Amino acid sequence: MLNFPKLIIILIFLLHNGCGIYKPVDARKTSVTGTERAKKNIEEGRGFGLFGQMSRGGGTFEFANANELWRASLDVIDFIPLASVNYSGGIIITDWYSNDESSNETLKISIRFLTNEIRSDSLDIKIFTKSCDNQNNCVTSEKSGNLIAELKKEILKRAVQYEKEKPNKKKKPDKLSG
Repeated sequence: MLNFPKLIIILIFLLHNGCGIYKPVDARKTSVTGTERAKKNIEEGRGFGLFGQMSRGGGTFEFANANELWRASLDVIDFIPLASVNYSGGIIITDWYSNDESSNETLKISIRFLTNEIRSDSLDIKIFTKSCDNQNNCVTSEKSGNLIAELKKEILKRAVQYEKEKPNKKKKPDKLSG
């Protein structure tokens, strides 16, 4: 009776082995070094994902330094530590910040990118304040007003500067010449 579970395990192993999971490789055609094999896999678009998922092919990604709004936003709020930054999700969230250690009020900024175009409605900026008393009872509230408008104005101004400095900017043909 004790051999029955062992027999089941061996049988399952043999059946799995016949499913084509294991594929023998000719050692003469495979490089000995791991870096060369990894380079070949990358060139062929093969990779290994999380939880055993195989990934085929790759995507094209536009990095954050190519997006003027993103760069400008990070530059404007560079004095505040960042809590969460997600370029593909289009959001920047700062940590709680206070410029005066004796102050009981801190602020947190959240910037959502609605579009990559440089225009006033492309950013959704929210500022939250947290006020605490001496017993650490804190009240958090959303702030509105001039600070949001000034922050948005500064981000857009810098984004326009970055757009103008872009070296590979395609110029529109002049309608008068030609």
